[in-house]
Amino acid sequence: MKKVLTALAGVAMAATTLVAVPSSAQAAPYCGITWGSLADRTTFAYSSATVRNVRAGQHSCYDRLVIDIRGNLRGYDVRYVSAVHTEGGGRLVPLMGAADLQIVVNAPAYNIDTGASTYNPVNRNNIVNLAGYTTFRQAAYLGSFEGQTSFGLGVRARLPFRTFVIKDATTTRLVIDVAHRW
Repeated sequence: MKKVLTALAGVAMAATTLVAVPSSAQAAPYCGITWGSLADRTTFAYSSATVRNVRAGQHSCYDRLVIDIRGNLRGYDVRYVSAVHTEGGGRLVPLMGAADLQIVVNAPAYNIDTGASTYNPVNRNNIVNLAGYTTFRQAAYLGSFEGQTSFGLGVRARLPFRTFVIKDATTTRLVIDVAHRW
């Protein structure tokens, strides 16, 4: 019995030693992600750019939404909100998921000279197929009014996100990545 108790005490000490972590140590960020969940906004200015397409992709650490814009995007505002509403009319648009990201781009989804639509999804409440995505639940087109276009992105929780712009000679892409976890 004495040998058993001595062995158990040794195992308990070893387990305690293995799990002990200095109080100054912190866990490494998930996938190296150091983003936050606060609003990301650039200065808004008038733009003749127009929204052309919205698409999504999956990555090992985050889900990605890309808004394709013909021309030079001059501003955007991406933030978590309590609810999203249509442009102009202000009608509530419920989104699937526990958190709503509102995305506003300073570019209309119509030609400013002719009024012809440049982006008109088949289903405004589900503009891209997000089946099987880890974080994204629903993407909705909220409309375009007075030179700006809005989208709602329902995500499973208020998770870290980042936004950035990619430009080439004729197109700007607004990229929104939302991490799978903190």
